[in-house]
Amino acid sequence: MDTLAPATLTATATPLVEVRKVRQVYDKGTSGSLVVLDQVDLSLKPGEVIGLLGRSGSGKSTLLRAIAGLLRPSEGEVFFQGRPVDGPTDGVSVVFQSFALFPWLTVLQNVEVGLEAQGVNAAERRKRALAAIDLIGLDGFESAYPKELSGGMRQRVGLARALVVHPKVLLMDEPFSALDVLTAETLRTDLLDLWCEGRMPIESILIVTHNIEEAVLMCDRILIFGSNPGHVIAEIRVDLPQPRNRLDPAFRVLVEDIYQRMTAKKGTQPTRDGLFPGTGIAMELPRVSTNLMSGMIEALAGDPYRGKADLPPLAASLHLGIDDLFPVAETLQLLRFAELEGGDIRLTPAGLRFSDSDVDERKRLFAQHLASYVPLAAHIRRILDERPTHRAPASRFRDELEDHMSEDYAAGTLKAVTNWARYGEYFAYDEHSDLFTLENPS
Repeated sequence: MDTLAPATLTATATPLVEVRKVRQVYDKGTSGSLVVLDQVDLSLKPGEVIGLLGRSGSGKSTLLRAIAGLLRPSEGEVFFQGRPVDGPTDGVSVVFQSFALFPWLTVLQNVEVGLEAQGVNAAERRKRALAAIDLIGLDGFESAYPKELSGGMRQRVGLARALVVHPKVLLMDEPFSALDVLTAETLRTDLLDLWCEGRMPIESILIVTHNIEEAVLMCDRILIFGSNPGHVIAEIRVDLPQPRNRLDPAFRVLVEDIYQRMTAKKGTQPTRDGLFPGTGIAMELPRVSTNLMSGMIEALAGDPYRGKADLPPLAASLHLGIDDLFPVAETLQLLRFAELEGGDIRLTPAGLRFSDSDVDERKRLFAQHLASYVPLAAHIRRILDERPTHRAPASRFRDELEDHMSEDYAAGTLKAVTNWARYGEYFAYDEHSDLFTLENPS
């Protein structure tokens, strides 16, 4: 394979990829439209590894698909080597989160697929496919089928299939997220070694991730995405030499800085309801279990945190990624059991009281905060209190929510508030009849 070491490529080179004012909007029918990306700019130069970092739903994968030519953005333009991208291009390859292998083909045949589509003759296909398989460490497995391989090995096949067509740009959509921690670490390290040694036939890498440490380990620049709609809230340059060490103080400073940026409040209120889209009863609520909330409160209240923790070590100790950690932490803030500030989380007096209480007192306290700080919960309870039967069909509230959000978000929001209310015995729900009632509350 022809290779080009990243160090030989200058930072002043012409961008391989340019994204200009990209906006992606989906029609939701009677619910209006959903803006997934809004006014996103990006440039990817030769020799760079760029990370798109953000939570699920922030539009990162949508942007990657637009760069790959798999979708046309509603507004704005995407360019590859100065030419508009209007469909898949030979200079760009994609590695997906799902391995996307053909189960009826061998490793060798799976790697050859892209070359066959390009019309490469059989002898050349085999030569290049074998070289790619050897490069990514699967020599000896050429005749194996995907079902015979581990998850890490299947992802290596996906990587070989992307590299064998000799692209200039490699797009990676959360390539390690479906793997266990140790396998992901091994594959990530091997990929970085190949890149730093200039052994891969690519000039640049764009990787989508929701893992903060992964972004700092791999990337030269990190674009942090905010949600609702997806937009770039910060760009961070990582000047640490490779290979990088997670325990390096400079590495930890960068991780801490990213946590602070991703948890920064937009506004001046000490505790903000608008962590989630919408206001009042139309606030979209995350599906966070009360077990997770209680568990985080207990962890924060105990040693070594004693009520306050730095988010990076807390996430590491609880083995939580940002898609798991942030919704729990922000829901606790919404309910005024905790506060987020500067990359830290601190229990409020109510949170500390919750941790010290027995089960019945926890439920009572939770119901009080649910009534005070979650307008949808208070709305449902008010309707139930006002009706002589103390009953109301759940469909009534779904219809209300669908005036402000999509059907899926409405269903998810109603399920979230239902589970929280059940825990606090604030109101009850019967799934068989699809009715809210006051059967359990006193």
